[in-house]
Amino acid sequence: MQQATFNQSPAQSKTTRPFLKLYRAAFSRLWQNKLGTAGGVFLLLLIIAAIFAPYIAPFDPSKQDYSAVLQGPSAQHWLGTDDLGRDSLSRIIYGARVSLKAGIISVGIALIIGVPIGLLSGYLKGLWDELIIMRITDAMLSFPPLVLALTLAAVLGAGLSNAMLAIGLVFTPNFIRLVRGQVLSQREREYVEATRSSGISHFRIIVHHILPNSLAPILVQATLSVASAILSEASLSYLGLGTQPPTPSWGAMLSEAQGYLEQDPLLAVWPGLFIFLIVISINFFGDAVRDMLDPKLK
Repeated sequence: MQQATFNQSPAQSKTTRPFLKLYRAAFSRLWQNKLGTAGGVFLLLLIIAAIFAPYIAPFDPSKQDYSAVLQGPSAQHWLGTDDLGRDSLSRIIYGARVSLKAGIISVGIALIIGVPIGLLSGYLKGLWDELIIMRITDAMLSFPPLVLALTLAAVLGAGLSNAMLAIGLVFTPNFIRLVRGQVLSQREREYVEATRSSGISHFRIIVHHILPNSLAPILVQATLSVASAILSEASLSYLGLGTQPPTPSWGAMLSEAQGYLEQDPLLAVWPGLFIFLIVISINFFGDAVRDMLDPKLK
């Protein structure tokens, strides 16, 4: 009996090889960007630390020890302790969970709302696009993002969930305008005209043709927006509108540390340093992703 063979047909091989070459070339460009690679590695390590925080953190981040208040770095407490004797390293590790969660979920909310509106607005156009969608978008973009986020968070109430919703709503207009611009440039191209003339529904044209060709700039914008969302969450937590005690948050840690700058300045250095590192790492990685998806920018 002959054994079955699972080799690809010549046609499948021809269609697969160009994709593999493109895939390898894209990741080769990403690897060549040293700052982007370093940013990606740092983010990966931070994500691993956040996921396995209960196993990595040396202490309970909420456990108070009044015999070890405002201690400097030591063999027991690598980054020292805060005003309640809580281990700063443990709170930094658990704070990474809050920052990453806030960044990813906030941008996810903006994508869920902004992408469909941008797709429909750019494809259907008309008065409702020009007079309603774009005017509301322009009005929201006219406000500084942090001011608008503060206003929405104050209206919704303090808390991490409300802060993420407020940040997501603030970032939504950016995705509406970006997606709408991409759709306007794609909808007049020959492949869209051909599919439209063949009788394919508008929904299928949008979902199966226009959206896939617009994913690259959306992905880049989403990656860079995560950094802004993390910074916004830290700002809201610093002002008391974000994460509430006793949950560790880098912004809240900065707020608590400002009253002890003379006694222990390192108390404010650690959360500020990690906010800086995660934001700059995401920006470097986002730039590398942009170069990877669009080699013409190199």
